Amino acid sequence: MMTWPGGLRVYLACGVTDMRKSIDTLAVLAAEQLHQDPLSGHLFGFCNRKRDTVKLLYWDRNGFCLWHKRLERDRFHWPDSESEVRLISTRELRWLLDGLSVEQAAHGSLGYEKIC
Repeated sequence: MMTWPGGLRVYLACGVTDMRKSIDTLAVLAAEQLHQDPLSGHLFGFCNRKRDTVKLLYWDRNGFCLWHKRLERDRFHWPDSESEVRLISTRELRWLLDGLSVEQAAHGSLGYEKIC
């Protein structure tokens, strides 16, 4: 299980990405397709056509890291639109990697002014 620092942003490249691409090409996609700085330290997620492989790219102080997960049976619930960039929370990323949809709604937070 990966842990991420607070304030980390996760950008998903919605739709299909060719998983033959490696660090350099995925960094270019983060810059050109997602319009984000790949050196920011944030996570950039990519998924293949069969929805069984995810790659997460991020910059870690002195070099890029590429995290790769391939499912043996199931599929990821990856957002479909190819032209869309999706900003999600690290919580939603955990859902996605656990096989859940990022579309699900968590319980809303309640705000009370006083207790009586």
